[in-house]
Amino acid sequence: MSPTIDTKTPAVHHDLPTPDPESPTRTRQPYKLSTLCVAVENPSMKDQYGSSSVPIYQSATFKGVGNEYDYSRSGNPTRSHLEHHIAKISSAARAFAVSSGMAALDVILRLLRPGDEIIAGDDLYGGTNRLLTFIRTHVGVTVHHVDTTDPNAVIPFIHPTKTAMVLLESPTNPLLKIADLALISKEVKERAPNAIVVVDNTMMSPYLQRPLEHGADIVYDSATKYLSGHHDLMAGMITCNRDDLAKQIAFTINSVGNALTPIDCFLLLRGVKTMAVRMDRQQATSQLVATYLHSLGFKVHYPGLPDHPGREIHQRISDGNGAVLSFETGDKELSEKIVGSTRLWGISVSFGCVNSLISMPCVMSHASIDPAIRAARGLPEDLIRLCVGIEDSSDLLDDLEHALVDAGAIALSAQQNKYVRVPPGHVALNKAVEQLAIGSSNSRGVEHEWFVSAPGKVILFGEHAVVHGVTAIAASVDLRCYGLTTPRNDGKLSVHFNDINDFQAEWDIESLPWGASAPLGHHERHPEDLDQQLIEAIHAGPLRELGPDKDQARNAALAFLYMYIKLTNAERPSVHFDVRATLPVGAGLGSSASFSTCAATALLLLSHRVTLPSIPPPISAEHLHLSHHGRHAIEKHNAEEANRWAFIAEKILHGNPSGVDNSVAVFGGALTYNRPGFGKPSGMESIQGFGSLRFLLTNSKVPRDTKKLVAGVGLMKQEQPEVVGSILDSIENISAQAKRSLADSTEFGRENLLRDLSVMISENHKHLVSLGVSHPSLEIIREKTAAPPYNLSTKLTGAGGGGCAVTLIPDDFSDTSMKDLLSELTECGFDPYLTSVGGSGLGILSPYPEHRNASAKDIHPGQVTPPETPDEAITSDPGDSIKTSFETKSLLELTGWAQNLGKWLYV
Repeated sequence: MSPTIDTKTPAVHHDLPTPDPESPTRTRQPYKLSTLCVAVENPSMKDQYGSSSVPIYQSATFKGVGNEYDYSRSGNPTRSHLEHHIAKISSAARAFAVSSGMAALDVILRLLRPGDEIIAGDDLYGGTNRLLTFIRTHVGVTVHHVDTTDPNAVIPFIHPTKTAMVLLESPTNPLLKIADLALISKEVKERAPNAIVVVDNTMMSPYLQRPLEHGADIVYDSATKYLSGHHDLMAGMITCNRDDLAKQIAFTINSVGNALTPIDCFLLLRGVKTMAVRMDRQQATSQLVATYLHSLGFKVHYPGLPDHPGREIHQRISDGNGAVLSFETGDKELSEKIVGSTRLWGISVSFGCVNSLISMPCVMSHASIDPAIRAARGLPEDLIRLCVGIEDSSDLLDDLEHALVDAGAIALSAQQNKYVRVPPGHVALNKAVEQLAIGSSNSRGVEHEWFVSAPGKVILFGEHAVVHGVTAIAASVDLRCYGLTTPRNDGKLSVHFNDINDFQAEWDIESLPWGASAPLGHHERHPEDLDQQLIEAIHAGPLRELGPDKDQARNAALAFLYMYIKLTNAERPSVHFDVRATLPVGAGLGSSASFSTCAATALLLLSHRVTLPSIPPPISAEHLHLSHHGRHAIEKHNAEEANRWAFIAEKILHGNPSGVDNSVAVFGGALTYNRPGFGKPSGMESIQGFGSLRFLLTNSKVPRDTKKLVAGVGLMKQEQPEVVGSILDSIENISAQAKRSLADSTEFGRENLLRDLSVMISENHKHLVSLGVSHPSLEIIREKTAAPPYNLSTKLTGAGGGGCAVTLIPDDFSDTSMKDLLSELTECGFDPYLTSVGGSGLGILSPYPEHRNASAKDIHPGQVTPPETPDEAITSDPGDSIKTSFETKSLLELTGWAQNLGKWLYV
C-alpha cells in the first residue's frame, strides 16, 4: 500500500512491499505516513528469529558465491532494510544510504560532466555552496544561482542541452524561502528534457514533504537531522524513481565506498520510528515561537505565519511547516547578544534534533560564503535561526524571552504591562526626561540610588602564565557581586563591605586627602602608574586606624577611596556604598575584580563620566524603550571606561594584575586575553559561539596571597628560565587548542568539546602544579572529583595556593551523582557551588520609573509569564530606597530579588 499523497499535483506511486495486514473479510485502508514511519518490517526480508527490531549485520563480508550479499561496501542486510523503508515513506522506487548529507550531494554531483550547467537556488546551505564552488572551479561546471522562489527567474537560465541539473531547496535554509517544486519541475522538463531536478529535502523530511511526488528526479536528505532526530549519527539518504539514475548512483556509492555503516543504519532505523511524534511536537512549538516573535514586531521567516510570501505554495506541496524558523533583529551585535544570552537553546549550526538550537548563520553555517555574495543574495548578517526541539514550549519561550530582555531587544511597556520590541534606529529623546541621564549638567544622579552588579570569573586556561605573555581563556560565572550607592546628603561618605568581616566605615568627605592628588579632567584618563602619594595619604589619613588584622577590608576601602577622590573631586557626593556578593570572596573566582567593577561603575555614575541613554515619556508602546544608543544596554565606550577604572582598582588590590579578571567582570561571556609587551598582539578577544558549560566551583576556604604567588612564579622563571619557559609554552599550546575548540564548538560537536576540555583541564593543572602554585586542599578536591564513579576533571583557578578548584560537569552527569559529590566535598569542609559560565557582564539597574518594579515579584512580568496587574508592576518613584531589602535578603534570595527589581542594562 502507498502512503497518502498530495492529489493536487501529479505523482508517481511505487508499491513497495509493506507490512500490510491481510483480512479475509474486508480490504484494509492504506496506512498513514506516521504509521509507515514505525512499520519498518520488509516482508521480503523476514528475520529468521522474528526480531521486532532489524538486526545489525555487523559483518564486512558474507560467505558463499552468487548470493545477494558478499561485501558490505556493496550491500548489507541492515542497510537494505533502511533503504527499503526510506524509499517507502518517500514515494520512491529506490533509496541509498550514505555517510552524510554532503556525501549524498557529492554522489549526485558526480552525474555531471565538464561543460554542464547547474541552476541552483540563491539561499542554500553553506556546505552546498562550498561543494558547488569546488565543482565549478575544478570540474568545469557552470553554476547559476537564481531566486528559485520566482519560477520566471529560473526560466531564462534553462538551456535545452547545456542545463544538466536544477538544484532546489524548499524551504530554503536559513531564510525559509519557498520554491514551487511542481511548477519548476514542469518548466524544466518541458525546456530541457534531459535535465535532472534535484531537491534537498532536509528541512522537511519525507514526513512533511515528498518532492518526488511533484516531479523531482532525485531527492536527498541529511539524515543526521529529522530522520535520525538525536544528533547521535551522521547519515545521508538519496531517493529516486528513475532506474537509469539509480544505477549510476549505486555504481558511484559502491566505487567510492561511502555507504552507511550497519550500526548507523540500525540507529537511523530507530530514529525514523519516532519521526512523526517528534516532528508533530516540534512543529507545534515552532508555530508558538514564530507567532511570539512576530507579535513583538520582528521580521520572522516561517511558512506557518499568515504573511509569509510563499505560504500558499508551501501548503500545496507540503504537509506541515517544519521546525526551523529565522528572524531579523536589525543589528548584528544585538543578535550576537541574544544568541549568547540563551541557556536552554544550544548554540549549534545544525538542526533536526530533539534539543532546541540557536545560531547566527552568517557567522556559523554560512560563514564560508563571501560577505559580498551573502549581501547580494539578501542574507542578513543579523539573522538568527531557531531550530525547535521537543522541550516544553513554555520553557523554550521563557528562555528566549529572557535572552531578548538581557540583550536589550525588548523592554517592558508600562502602558501595556508586557514586553515590546525596542525598534532599531529609534533615537527619539525627551528633554525633560533627558535630565535624568547621567551625562546631564546637574547633579540629579546623586539623588538616586545606583544599583550595579558584575559577575565573577573562572580562568579556564592560562592563569599565572598570562602574566608572562601566555594566552588566558576566561569566562564569567553565574555568581555576582552587587553594589548599591544610596544618597546621604550629610557631608559624609560611608561603606559597608558585607562579605569582608561585615566591615563598615564612615568618613567626613572634606577630611579626605584631596590635596594629595591632582584632579583628573572629566575626559582625562588615569595614568598608567598609580598615584603613590595619594595612596600613602589615604593610608595615613582615613585608614590609619585599620590594623593588620583587617588587611582585606583596608585594601578594598583603599581602592574605593582612591577612585572616589580621583573621580569625584568636583562633585564630592555624599553617599553610602553597600556591597554584597553571591560568589565566595578570596576563592579565585574574581571576587576582587567584580568588586572593583561595581565600585568603579558606581563612582563613574556618580561623577557623570559615563552616560546612560534617555527614554521618551510613555506616550505609546513604541516609545517605551531605550534609544538607539541604548538598545544594547550599556554603550561600548561606557563599558571600556568602567573596565579601565576597574583595572586601576585591581592594581591597588593586587599590584600587577593581568587585566583579565576585570575584563570578564565588565564584558561577561568568554574571552581570550593577551598581556601587552610580549612581542605579539595584545588585548582581549571575545570567543564567539561560546556555549554554556556547567562547572562545579569548590572553595577550599584556604587563604591565599596572590601577590606572593605571582612573585613566586616570577622568581622561579628568573632562576630556571628554560624549565619555566617550557611549561609556559605548554600552557600556551593548551590555551590555543582550547580557544579553537570553544570557537568551533558548533562544528566540533558538544560531546567532542567536553571530552577535549576535560583532557586539557587535567593537563593545564599539572603544569600549574609544576609552577608551585597548587595546594594540598586543591589536590584533595581533584582526587575526590576524579575518583569513580565521578571521573571528572578538575583544576585550580585564579592564583592557586588554596582558593578555588573548577570541575567540568558533562551534560549527562546524573543528579544523583552530583548530590553525592556535593555531600562528599561538604563533609571535607569545602564549599561547592554548581553553576554555569559565559553569562552577562556588568549590569546597571535602569533608573527610569518605567523600568522599575515596585514589589520585585518573584515572577518577572512579560508576555510569556503574564504579570499580575498593570498597576502593581511599576512604581512611579525611582527614588524609593531598596537599601533595606538589599542588606537583609539572604544569599539564596539575593539574585532573584535583584533581577526582579526592574530592567537591567547589561554589557
